[in-house]
Amino acid sequence: MNKPAGGRGPGPRPSNRTARSPAPAAKPASTRAKAGTKPVGKPALKRITDRPAAPTGVRPRRSRVSGTSTIDMMDPTEPQRLSKIMAAIGLCSRREADFLIEKGWVRVDGKVVSELGTKVLPTAKIELDAKAKNTLGKQVTILYHKPIGVVSGQPEGRYKAAMECLSLENQFDRRTSTPFQPAMLKGLAPAGRLDIDSTGLLVLTQDGRIAKQLIDTHSTVEKEYLVRVEGELGDRGLELLRHGLSMDGEALKPAKVSWQNEDQLRFVLTEGKKRQIRRMCEMVGLRVIGLKRVRIGRIMLGDLPVGEWRLLQPEERF
Repeated sequence: MNKPAGGRGPGPRPSNRTARSPAPAAKPASTRAKAGTKPVGKPALKRITDRPAAPTGVRPRRSRVSGTSTIDMMDPTEPQRLSKIMAAIGLCSRREADFLIEKGWVRVDGKVVSELGTKVLPTAKIELDAKAKNTLGKQVTILYHKPIGVVSGQPEGRYKAAMECLSLENQFDRRTSTPFQPAMLKGLAPAGRLDIDSTGLLVLTQDGRIAKQLIDTHSTVEKEYLVRVEGELGDRGLELLRHGLSMDGEALKPAKVSWQNEDQLRFVLTEGKKRQIRRMCEMVGLRVIGLKRVRIGRIMLGDLPVGEWRLLQPEERF
């Protein structure tokens, strides 16, 4: 694997490149959470952030990926479902919040709340019981070197899903970490997509906080790719790849793009639209013939072999 290269690469260059085997595309998975309606208790007096009240009648924007509003988007005077607030402040996902609430492991302004659908003010003080923290701490996150021909989410026809490929036999760290257990698959979901015809680092997690960190619309976590291309890049092609293209009616966020060698580009993105890099390249006259994700945040693919996986260690952070 080539190492990331810093700075600007050389300018546009023509080349006659030979294509290598492309394949069809994959679809992402989705999740949904429970909701309720019953308010409890008196309005909380304790604020967890110093922010001005939202204008009357203005509704908070929702993440198109996670479906949750961030805490700063909520009207501090309007009660919201407790599970929604817990997800917004990053304690856990809504589904996990519902589980913890039902167990009686959540306190709001010092009082235990155990009824689903309870509404509280976004300014309330929310605390988790030690049992809740232990439960969240035991959740696993898996780093998988996805091969071409495996889909990230649900299986499609003859193509297997990444989750179906996880076993003790292909666990890279089985001698130095917790060995594979079927319980690891319960509630496991991909945190982001990687096309069926792409390879590289794919994250699957039981931890809603990690999923939100990686795939929320407002995520700033970098994803790095090595991309083999063929075709002729115009005079402004590299500049447009870095900033200036639009997709699905929206301007793309700035990207870091540089040449690694005569037929390979390095992309660093902070967003992940469907088949984004392939579509970006098509817009400037290039065709992708190979794509590999080598980094997500501070986690590198490293020497993890194709088709194998390992556990994210407690000291590792995206």
